Amino acid sequence: MIYKVSYVVSGGDYPGGIKNETERPQVGAVVQIGRMKFEVTEVHEIIPPRDDFQFLHATVKPLPTPEKQSSG
Repeated sequence: MIYKVSYVVSGGDYPGGIKNETERPQVGAVVQIGRMKFEVTEVHEIIPPRDDFQFLHATVKPLPTPEKQSSG
Protein backbone atom coordinates (compact mmCIF):
# COMPACT_ATOMS: atom_id res chain seq x y z
CA MET A 1 0.00 0.00 0.00
CA ILE A 2 1.20 3.50 -0.83
CA TYR A 3 0.07 6.33 1.42
CA LYS A 4 -0.07 9.80 -0.12
CA VAL A 5 0.22 11.98 2.99
CA SER A 6 -0.46 15.69 3.22
CA TYR A 7 1.61 16.97 6.15
CA VAL A 8 0.46 20.25 7.73
CA VAL A 9 2.60 21.91 10.40
CA SER A 10 0.61 23.25 13.35
CA GLY A 11 1.23 26.93 14.03
CA GLY A 12 2.06 27.69 10.40
CA ASP A 13 5.70 28.58 11.08
CA TYR A 14 7.01 25.97 8.63
CA PRO A 15 5.80 24.78 5.24
CA GLY A 16 4.29 21.32 5.15
CA GLY A 17 4.51 18.93 2.28
CA ILE A 18 3.05 15.97 0.47
CA LYS A 19 4.98 12.71 0.56
CA ASN A 20 4.45 9.14 -0.59
CA GLU A 21 4.96 6.76 2.33
CA THR A 22 5.10 2.97 2.41
CA GLU A 23 3.86 2.86 6.01
CA ARG A 24 0.86 4.68 7.48
CA PRO A 25 2.04 7.50 9.76
CA GLN A 26 1.22 6.99 13.44
CA VAL A 27 0.64 9.57 16.18
CA GLY A 28 3.94 10.08 18.01
CA ALA A 29 6.08 9.02 15.03
CA VAL A 30 8.86 11.28 13.79
CA VAL A 31 8.87 12.29 10.12
CA GLN A 32 11.35 14.33 8.15
CA ILE A 33 10.13 17.02 5.78
CA GLY A 34 13.03 18.69 4.05
CA ARG A 35 15.76 19.24 6.63
CA MET A 36 13.40 19.45 9.61
CA LYS A 37 12.02 16.67 11.80
CA PHE A 38 8.45 16.72 13.09
CA GLU A 39 6.28 14.69 15.46
CA VAL A 40 2.94 13.43 14.12
CA THR A 41 0.06 14.66 16.32
CA GLU A 42 -2.98 13.63 14.22
CA VAL A 43 -3.73 11.40 11.24
CA HIS A 44 -7.01 11.48 9.31
CA GLU A 45 -8.22 9.55 6.28
CA ILE A 46 -9.13 11.92 3.45
CA ILE A 47 -10.92 9.33 1.30
CA PRO A 48 -11.27 5.56 1.68
CA PRO A 49 -8.42 3.48 0.24
CA ARG A 50 -8.58 2.45 -3.42
CA ASP A 51 -6.52 -0.35 -4.89
CA ASP A 52 -3.03 0.16 -3.42
CA PHE A 53 -3.41 3.86 -2.52
CA GLN A 54 -4.72 5.74 0.48
CA PHE A 55 -4.83 9.52 0.90
CA LEU A 56 -4.16 10.82 4.42
CA HIS A 57 -3.86 14.16 6.21
CA ALA A 58 -1.34 14.37 9.06
CA THR A 59 -0.83 17.27 11.44
CA VAL A 60 2.72 17.57 12.76
CA LYS A 61 4.65 19.79 15.18
CA PRO A 62 8.32 20.70 14.89
CA LEU A 63 10.73 18.89 17.15
CA PRO A 64 13.05 21.06 19.21
CA THR A 65 16.39 21.57 17.47
CA PRO A 66 19.54 21.09 19.53
CA GLU A 67 21.33 24.37 20.12
CA LYS A 68 24.73 24.61 18.55
CA GLN A 69 27.43 24.52 21.20
CA SER A 70 30.38 26.82 20.78
CA SER A 71 33.78 25.26 21.27
CA GLY A 72 35.91 27.34 23.61
